[in-house]
Amino acid sequence: MAPSEIVRQAVAAGMDGIALTDHQSARNTPAIAECARRAGLKCLFGMEVQTAEEVHTLALFDTVEQALDMTDWVYAAMPKRVNDPETFGDQPVVTWDDDIVEMEWRILAMGCRRTIPETATKVHELGGLFIAAHVDRRNHSVLGTLGTIPRPLVDTEIQPGGGLFFDAVELSRTADETLWLPKVEGYAVTRSSDAHNIDDVARVWTEADGEFSVAGLKAIFAAKSTRISPRLTSF
Repeated sequence: MAPSEIVRQAVAAGMDGIALTDHQSARNTPAIAECARRAGLKCLFGMEVQTAEEVHTLALFDTVEQALDMTDWVYAAMPKRVNDPETFGDQPVVTWDDDIVEMEWRILAMGCRRTIPETATKVHELGGLFIAAHVDRRNHSVLGTLGTIPRPLVDTEIQPGGGLFFDAVELSRTADETLWLPKVEGYAVTRSSDAHNIDDVARVWTEADGEFSVAGLKAIFAAKSTRISPRLTSF
């Protein structure tokens, strides 16, 4: 999806803010930052980090620079394997007006050697939010893979601002919240489109009263005052 198309779709759907979280990389956040600025759309910048436990997590930041610092840290712990476009698709790095400037050579479909505690610490050190992605899914979710949401066991793992690894958890667009909310009790809950094609952008969402920023969302998550959209039951 071109960043310009993502922004156009989000604006048309009436979204106030979006977050870009490509798998294992934030190299396209500069492009979407400019598209969002031109459209007057608020945007957070981040990535979906696949940890050493094979768990998908979301790292969200206020700035492109923070997201790119996180990318460098993840890249340093990834296998030095070249992407196979025929198997995993192309991995273009683009400009705000959709020109392709480079093809990322690393295979971004794979995980990295960073554990959940290590990743949470790095995200929080950089000033970001750390969210457990699509916890209702069987594959690559913290509950599906580990059976529980891990918490710090020793003082060296305790995170700033509450001590937990995750600031919130995410339900997928099809998750039945009546089944899953009891399983994530104690955490703020979000719902995201996790869009992999343009028609899925903004089909589900999260609402809250407050500022669309890391600090604003941190306060919202602490108060557990999010409201999630109805799930999708058909496509």
